[in-house]
Amino acid sequence: MNAKPVDAHEGGGNGLLWVLLAAAAVFAFVRPRAPLEYVRLVDWQTIGALAGLLAITQGVERSGMLQKLATQLLSRTTELRHLVYLLTASAALLSALVTNDVSLFLLVPLTRVLAQQAHLPLGRLVVLQALAVNAGSALTPIGNPQNLFLWHRSGDSFVGFMAMMAPTVAVMLFWLFAAIRFLVPRAPILLKPSGDEVPVEPRLLTLSGLLFVAFVVALDRHRMLAGLALVFGAFLLLRPRVLLGVDWTLLLIIALMFIDLRQLAELPAVNALFAQLPIREGWRPYLAAIVTSQVISNVPAAILLEGFVHDLPALAAGVSVGGFGCVLGSLANLIALRLAKLPNGLREFHRISIPFLLVCGLTALLLRLG
Repeated sequence: MNAKPVDAHEGGGNGLLWVLLAAAAVFAFVRPRAPLEYVRLVDWQTIGALAGLLAITQGVERSGMLQKLATQLLSRTTELRHLVYLLTASAALLSALVTNDVSLFLLVPLTRVLAQQAHLPLGRLVVLQALAVNAGSALTPIGNPQNLFLWHRSGDSFVGFMAMMAPTVAVMLFWLFAAIRFLVPRAPILLKPSGDEVPVEPRLLTLSGLLFVAFVVALDRHRMLAGLALVFGAFLLLRPRVLLGVDWTLLLIIALMFIDLRQLAELPAVNALFAQLPIREGWRPYLAAIVTSQVISNVPAAILLEGFVHDLPALAAGVSVGGFGCVLGSLANLIALRLAKLPNGLREFHRISIPFLLVCGLTALLLRLG
């Protein structure tokens, strides 16, 4: 019933890469910089963390454990909607505890393996998981980068910040599970013909698990370079084929996003525009955060708008809801699509995410006005 692991470069599409390269070329022509300045625009902590997690995820995949876990899960879950509820709820819960990107690294590869063993709407499942981690991670201060930034600015306690975000998160989760009822039928799961079984490699799984723990500890202690050296050194010496499956293009895309979006946010015209807009309090900063997130992603939007907005709860709610809609709204969206290796992932994502943004954004706005 199991299938061989898919190569990291199959599917996914690189259209966004060419768009970002073109934007970088335009910025380089209009506002040229020294080469080192471009290097400083990149958040290397994020790039390094993703590189380590991508390598470890490949190790887990090649160990065969995901294939075995998928087989067991399909033997216990026979209805499609139940499976989607389980995966989506797990994504939302994990994202609140271990951040949105880590939860995707744990669940999207499993979902892709499930789709190798059964007839599942992989694109729809992954899009729903992307929506789930954006919603679930909004609850806690440690769920995503923008929450961590705004939490430090707010001065609230951990529980106080959660209480502030709870109404918006409740709205997002309500519409998420409503979307599942609308998008996923109550149909039996049909298994695919059995293929060559992938043998489980306990040693590779153990190595990947130990490296994951060590890497998280290294990140927590701000020793990213040491953590990367350990992860890539161990795989290079013991299992070099694991590194061949790393999606290096994803890292390039994210680096270009930092370069392009930070240059856009630094434009004097952009800062002058926000200084003139009446977005200090009320519903206007909420809408400004949503719209800005669609253009420059929700983390840069939170950093940019924080200096112009006095209503922190409105800003926090806006950048959380702003993670929906355009794929650029949240880095988690891009990570989910690349991990899933979907050839038409952008089309499927926007077909679901844009209506979801409109409905969820309006409901959360009415809640705030009420």
